[in-house]
Amino acid sequence: MASSTFGELGLSIIGLGAQYPPNDLKADEVAKLAAKFHPDSPAMQRVLSINRFTGIETRSSIGTSEHPLVNNPAPPSIAELHETFMSDGIPLAVEASRKALEEAHLDTSQITHVVATTCTDSANPGFDHYVAKELGLSSGVEKVLLHGIGCSGGLATLRTAANLALGHKFRGRPARILCVALEVSTTLVRSELESIDQTQETRIGTCLFSDCGSAVVLSNGVGEATVEPVYELLGWDHRTIPDTEKELGFDVDPLGWKVVLSQRVPKLTEQVLEPAFADLMAIVSPNLPETYREAPDFDWAMHPGGLTILTNAERTLKISGEHMRASYHRYMQHGNSSSATIFSVIDHLRGKEMDSYAPGGRGRDYVVGCAFGPGITVEMCMLKRNMGSRGLQTPPETDSEASRSEIGEEDARNLVNPSEGKQVPAVSAEDPPEEAPVTTAAPTRQEERFVEEALASVDLD
Repeated sequence: MASSTFGELGLSIIGLGAQYPPNDLKADEVAKLAAKFHPDSPAMQRVLSINRFTGIETRSSIGTSEHPLVNNPAPPSIAELHETFMSDGIPLAVEASRKALEEAHLDTSQITHVVATTCTDSANPGFDHYVAKELGLSSGVEKVLLHGIGCSGGLATLRTAANLALGHKFRGRPARILCVALEVSTTLVRSELESIDQTQETRIGTCLFSDCGSAVVLSNGVGEATVEPVYELLGWDHRTIPDTEKELGFDVDPLGWKVVLSQRVPKLTEQVLEPAFADLMAIVSPNLPETYREAPDFDWAMHPGGLTILTNAERTLKISGEHMRASYHRYMQHGNSSSATIFSVIDHLRGKEMDSYAPGGRGRDYVVGCAFGPGITVEMCMLKRNMGSRGLQTPPETDSEASRSEIGEEDARNLVNPSEGKQVPAVSAEDPPEEAPVTTAAPTRQEERFVEEALASVDLD
């Protein structure tokens, strides 16, 4: 009878990389486009009000509200969006991959597989073909492109890579697999604003999403090791919540993609956390120390789909914001970059800066990764962090992060406010967008309740 536990897999992440584009969008960027192209309306006012209270300080983007793509009389077509994805998105994925390869001390000839994902483009060949070509990978590298999995895509590529790596290990062959996630979401702003204007629905995708490329290199341990692991991959759990395919989606449209979202999503994702974690522990706990048994014993790399996703996780799992410090920080500084976010969170979590905000002032040896996607699917994995120099280093900054650090905008002192028990400060109501077509007065309690209820009902994966 097959064992129900993972055992010693010999799988490890040996390199990580994330690349954000150089533009940091504040809330007033959406308001500028709304005022320029659409009349004022109750729905538009609601969305712009919510946009000021997402907890996101800036969203990383390939452009600003002045970008030509979003300043034509009509929203960009799917063909125009694809063209921008290729010209501005591919370089993000390539640079993130180069960072991961450099940290892994690997030559491109040593990469055996590429497993990639995106939900913001669809073409044949897929974007992974062009990333591999730009990197100079062998023409014989095995490629897999995952589609239809949204924000859970990053961990889905890792799970798929792990199974491929184990297959090679069974055959006694080395596997060094490049996992790549790329999303260019901010170009959909005009399409979303158009839908808000026409349907008068409260659609907040334009308030949350951002652009990013990220990558990790997974090794199966066969062959000569080039570096020590950054993380060991100990196991994973994948599941679909039954009969929820209509609750959450991202459907193709002539003007890009449209979010499909029900008010049940936050509650559904909250309810599945405990059983998913319990099942993951059932298969990895034999290989864990006795001090790692309950959710608060671990650090958590949670995909920051929205504030409600994170705060629900705190309540359900009985963990603190400090356990998810890297998730909160990435969300605050960059927004939700869909599938590309989780590798960025895992990369950021090992930084010395993040360890200073860990419960007790020290990062945990074991990390649970978790993300939700359309379906509704749940991806969860267990990682063991290398607490030597490889696991405690401060990863290289991206170009955009370095520019922010120089002027002091990425200040982690805002990450946690222990006296108030709040992990993420909301966007200040005292500094409203000057050109926003909404009131600049401080919100009333009624308005605050509306924002809270709206966010609770529309948080994404």
